[in-house]
Amino acid sequence: MQKITTNNTGATSPEGTSSVFVALVGRPNVGKSSLTNLLVGEKVAIVTQKPQTTRSRITGIITRGPVQYVLMDTPGIHKPRNKLDARMSQTATASLADVDVTMMLFEPVGEFSEAELKMVQTIKNRGPAIAIINKVDLLSDLAALEARKAEVEALGAFDFVQAVSAKEGTGCEDLFALLLPYASEGPHYFDDDAFTDMPEKELVAELVREKALLYMREEIPHGIAVTVESFKERPEKDLIDITVDIYCERKSHKGMIIGKGGLMLKKIGTAARMDCEELLGVKVNLQCWVKVREDWRDNEQQLNNLGFAKP
Repeated sequence: MQKITTNNTGATSPEGTSSVFVALVGRPNVGKSSLTNLLVGEKVAIVTQKPQTTRSRITGIITRGPVQYVLMDTPGIHKPRNKLDARMSQTATASLADVDVTMMLFEPVGEFSEAELKMVQTIKNRGPAIAIINKVDLLSDLAALEARKAEVEALGAFDFVQAVSAKEGTGCEDLFALLLPYASEGPHYFDDDAFTDMPEKELVAELVREKALLYMREEIPHGIAVTVESFKERPEKDLIDITVDIYCERKSHKGMIIGKGGLMLKKIGTAARMDCEELLGVKVNLQCWVKVREDWRDNEQQLNNLGFAKP
């Protein structure tokens, strides 16, 4: 199986090593997860065109010689519509207290949202930050980029403003040099070959949810939660048996997720299995079951049971 990570506990610090913890914040769909995956060089965060794809804090780890960069991809900041949304927003804000520097991503055009301006104010009170203008590949000329940089600089919360395209990779390598001054001398907190601290079961659950987001109609995927109920390696075989429960909020949604003759569930499961095999480096037998938990996004106990802990 491919190595994910183990924590270095009680490790002594090799001479000259340092670490920098970085929170990535911004509005939904601004490209935080795409940038995290690009910098890490592995898929640690699921990515779709639908807002609120990221629901919890995702950790990506990059070790370059003596320096370890720990990226914390957070849920998009937005006005909460239910208790799940509220927990997601709290997770993004709480992450600022756990890092050495914050990278706030912005769209290349458009007005700043109320949630963005509130986050900017929080950043001013919490510590150093860098502004990232993403999706610059969408801009037609340099003047438009300079105008956007001026708007972001005028917010008065950032040490630097960097333009990037997470889609094309433009400007992304420069981020490592910008983050380096915020590193603190000390041991690496994760193994040097690790790329995330997420348990394999959580990564599998996220991959299944990603496929539901990609293939399902607009009103259903955000009412879906995924948990891994069993994860067992077969003795003496390069095979893992995984059973996954997909929870939805309505009985009518259950039928849509399963699809006529089970075709939609098969489509989701097949695509997720292929990604799981790439992630784990072995063959996977993935079984998906659909269950109903009505209004779980507005039920505190259900949120706890499904793993959405309060930050």
